[in-house]
Amino acid sequence: MLNNKSVLITGGTGSFGKAFVKTVLERFPDVRRLVIYSRDELKQFEMQQVFPFEKYPAIRYFIGDVRDEARLRRALEGIDIVVHAAALKQVPAAEYNPFECIKTNVLGAQNLIEACLDSKVERLVALSTDKAAAPINLYGATKLCSDKLFVAANSVQGSRGIRFSVVRYGNVMGSRGSVIPFFMARKGAGVLPITDDRMTRFNISLQEGVEMVLWSIENAEGGEVLVPKIPSYRITDVATAVAPECRQEIVGIRPGEKIHEEMITASDSFNTVDLGDFYAILPTSGLYSVKDYCARNKATPVEPGFAYNSGDNPDFLTVDELRDLIEKHVVGQTID
Repeated sequence: MLNNKSVLITGGTGSFGKAFVKTVLERFPDVRRLVIYSRDELKQFEMQQVFPFEKYPAIRYFIGDVRDEARLRRALEGIDIVVHAAALKQVPAAEYNPFECIKTNVLGAQNLIEACLDSKVERLVALSTDKAAAPINLYGATKLCSDKLFVAANSVQGSRGIRFSVVRYGNVMGSRGSVIPFFMARKGAGVLPITDDRMTRFNISLQEGVEMVLWSIENAEGGEVLVPKIPSYRITDVATAVAPECRQEIVGIRPGEKIHEEMITASDSFNTVDLGDFYAILPTSGLYSVKDYCARNKATPVEPGFAYNSGDNPDFLTVDELRDLIEKHVVGQTID
């Protein structure tokens, strides 16, 4: 689906961007152009050592910020497909620097929408987060706002034919700032800090996230917030899997944190459908009806009041399963 297409990924030097680029280059050898759009020249330089132009002639490195609409317009010339991964995502940093987070996550999203509408882009898939469902911190609130902007953009596309969709998933195993690398770095101290021993989180690997975005590029109609069916883990089990010899010390929940994360709220249930491997939260704007969408996609509406919560999830990873996944996806890898 990406052969003979030009693809741009914002935030392309992040952990998701690098995994996405690697997969695209391996799977779609005839991709016409693959543009890495990011604001960090050092990360672009480092990425060029892994994916040099001489070996991968389709690749381009484009310095720019999603806050700069004019630069986005220039970068989107001739682009068919956009994957939007750029974001400020550290919860404490967002609480302390709220408008900086808003400028990137909200205004940057709208800049990208405007630039795409004025270009010949065919598909856009934006990455979201479980923290956007019933948010209690600024980062989650900005991502919820961003999700709403991308969904609403389908209503103003006119005759352009572009489709905007959103992919929302949980904690990426081993990503920068996440709990597994933190525990691995701290296990030498003999004590691992646990915010709350009841805490649970959703878990997804980087490659699973990439596969979902690729599925969305090919299959999303536009307007959906797509949610994968993924397992949960208990934070205490993660600590045990990383360092069973360490004592676990309860230090209290941090500002902006939830005990359990959720990706679909009960309020979303009335316009949520089951696609088999994924759920889809459909737009409430009247873009299409739940009944029509289900008929076209062999989907089933969920029960009223349904919610998808990491604490109520029927699928939990065991300590042994976590240890195997950490060995496979985190140990020996540099994930930023």
